[in-house]
Parts: sequence; structure tokens; C-alpha cells
Amino acid sequence: QVQLMESGGGSVQAGGSLNLSCVASANSRPSVWYMGWFRQAPGKDREGVAIIFTGPDHPGTWYGDSVKGRFTISRDTAKNAVYLQMNALQREDTAMYFCVGGRPSLGEYAVPSEYKYWAQGIQVTVSS
Repeated sequence: QVQLMESGGGSVQAGGSLNLSCVASANSRPSVWYMGWFRQAPGKDREGVAIIFTGPDHPGTWYGDSVKGRFTISRDTAKNAVYLQMNALQREDTAMYFCVGGRPSLGEYAVPSEYKYWAQGIQVTVSS
């Protein structure tokens, strides 16, 4: 069973930065070729934030429109880890952030059901 362990998050004022980390268990391959984050704010649907390919080739990335230019996802394949650097945070970024892993169909990176593995979630709160 693949396990995802995330860390980071917390509270920050608007305009500030936070970093999230997620490590997949050693047995994650080949079940997990893409990793990243979704988020869910109270009363809203889950939203794709950023996804990165964790295979041996070029680390292709995908970002949700609301975070482009502010968030950066990166990877460390030796550690089975991915990182999300969040800059210029806004109140609208307040949500529970979930690390995900799986093998989504081409172009379906923003679809929650495409990811088999989910971490328990970590809170990010941005205040004005």
C-alpha cells in the first residue's frame, strides 16, 4: 500500500510564502508516476493545484489557473518527494491541501478521481 506523508503548511499573512513537502513510501513505483496537490476550501469542491511527473524523464508540470505564476512544484526523485513553494499567498488560497499520487490519464490532471492515493491533508491559512 502506497503511503503519502505531507508536511509544512500553517498560517501566514497575505503576500507571504509557505512550502509543502510530500514523500511517497518506497514501494510507490509503478503505481505513482504523478504527484502533486489538490486543495479544498470549506463549502467548495476539491481543486487541482499543481502536479508533477515523477518518472525518469523531464519533470513535466501542470498548474491550476489560480496559482500559475505564484506556486512552483518540484521533485526529488531519489527521495520520492515533491515540494510546493507557495508565494504571494492570498486569502483565497486558504484551504486544506492534499498530497496526491497516481497515474492520471493524459490531460486529466485536475480530476480528483484520477489519483488513487491521497494524504490526510494539511491546513494552509492565509490572513489579511
